[in-house]
Amino acid sequence: MKRSGPLAAKIVVLSYFLFKKMKRKVEYNRRKFISFLGKASIGTAVLPPFLLGCGNMAAPTNKTVKISPKVLERLGKLAIEALSPSNEDDLLLANGLDYHVIVRWGDEIGPKDHFGFNNDFTCFIPLNADDPTDGLLWVNHEYVDRKFVSGFDSNKYENPEAHRTREQVDKEMYNVGGSIVRIKQIAGKWEVVKDDPRNRRITAKTPMTLNWDHPIKGASTVIGTHSNCSGGITPWNTFLTCEENYDSFFGETEYLENGQPQHRPSSYGWEKFYPYPPEHYGWVVEVDPKDGSAQKHIAIGRYAHECCTLYELADKRIVAYSGDDHNDEHLYKFVSSKPGSLKYGTLYVANTDAGKWLPLDWENQPALKERFKNQTEVLIRTREAAKILGATALNRPEDIEIDPISGNVFVSLTNNYDKNDFHGSILKITETDSKFDALTFKTSTFMAGGAENGFSCPDNLAFDMAGNLWFTSDMSGSMMNKKEGPYRAFKNNSLFVVPRHGKEQGKVIRLISAPNDAELTGPWFSPDGKTLFLSVQHPGEQTIDIAHPTSTWPFDEDGIPKPAVVAITGDLIEKMNQLHLLKSS
Repeated sequence: MKRSGPLAAKIVVLSYFLFKKMKRKVEYNRRKFISFLGKASIGTAVLPPFLLGCGNMAAPTNKTVKISPKVLERLGKLAIEALSPSNEDDLLLANGLDYHVIVRWGDEIGPKDHFGFNNDFTCFIPLNADDPTDGLLWVNHEYVDRKFVSGFDSNKYENPEAHRTREQVDKEMYNVGGSIVRIKQIAGKWEVVKDDPRNRRITAKTPMTLNWDHPIKGASTVIGTHSNCSGGITPWNTFLTCEENYDSFFGETEYLENGQPQHRPSSYGWEKFYPYPPEHYGWVVEVDPKDGSAQKHIAIGRYAHECCTLYELADKRIVAYSGDDHNDEHLYKFVSSKPGSLKYGTLYVANTDAGKWLPLDWENQPALKERFKNQTEVLIRTREAAKILGATALNRPEDIEIDPISGNVFVSLTNNYDKNDFHGSILKITETDSKFDALTFKTSTFMAGGAENGFSCPDNLAFDMAGNLWFTSDMSGSMMNKKEGPYRAFKNNSLFVVPRHGKEQGKVIRLISAPNDAELTGPWFSPDGKTLFLSVQHPGEQTIDIAHPTSTWPFDEDGIPKPAVVAITGDLIEKMNQLHLLKSS
């Protein structure tokens, strides 16, 4: 999710609208929102099923119940007081919400392990289905700030890379990947159970297998995972973590017009110490919480995976949606041909202009046979293959979630500076006949970012147990809070909710404001809907001198900014999630 964009040359000044005109447009957009989202007829509500988390494994339902006038009155009284944009260095919450830190960078999670850096995606699986307050939390660790993690400060040297050491790289490799921690709610607060044997780190040095019948660059077992952005869970209760900006660590193999490969160096320079092939990274990784074993799923393709959102069909086959988080890249869908498989099946890429899923199938696509030797090469060079088939270039497709009520698929298109799309949008996909393995679909812009709707750069999405839409923003730290430019009115990154019911329905409401330079990521609800797990990623990222950081959140005694996972609780979140609000009384 980390992005730095061009500054002055590409920046535009925000336009301002007359209040009355703005109000008319906002009211129109609220009505449009409710129409797009899908709302039950007057007097009824569509009840979502139990969500395992964020809609990732939710099955849309058509079940309806009558709502009594008394319940409608209660829904109408659910007032939400929005936060104003803020550049205060703190985690600010709307009235009715509280937070506490569960775990932060450097915290001990076991006898030999500590929590990694720049936590991103989170998900929670209860150990016992009857107890939503005790379970395993998975957390991604996307990348590192070398000043804090390994003590390497490139600003100190004329030729910085000449001063890099293997010891520094080892520290950086340990602090990416992911963490599994058992957490338990005690007296209303979530705590890490430090002595649980399941607590462990998955790092850039953890061996993992390739779920494929053919080796890649001579290997069927590879070393480590990194660039772990968002993710998902499987129906069989394992974690999925997605390798996004993989080229930052070991570079990338690029191909000249004559087909000859050449290496593009990485920004971190790990390949100078560990010459691992770039082709071993850029995949969706599955981690088994029982023993920490991991495998990379080649069939889903290789690109900058933001997420991997699964849907289990009635016959137990799996549909996996994933976006390539880069300017002018693409949206993908894998449909398995065997029950419970992420290996056997077909990878498709979206042509959103024509509403078609195009199969990246070497056997049946002559154009792919002209460029690539076999299906393995197609999957390694997925981006090239997608462009050959005519996939639609999109503006940084990031998170993907399935609305548990309507079954529509929502995709965050965060922004594209090069196309002057500074604020991004949320795309809605309706699969033909509501079949997730369909090969055709319709699209529409669900909601656009900008001053009119009060948000910019949508990123992670989540649907709660009542079908309300929650999302975070991903404005670049290098561009926030500038005197001029498209982001100054929005100030720090935030978390928003768009209520589906009650008098606030359709409004975009800011509920949480992040500390300086930080991004809020990985929203995931506990099974009872009473806690929202949330990452506070890269506070103080714009720090040049660690003695004078741009943020000191979470205000530890050492004064160093630390990424952390927090638990958001409170009366407001419970009221928005509890299904009894939608039931007849």
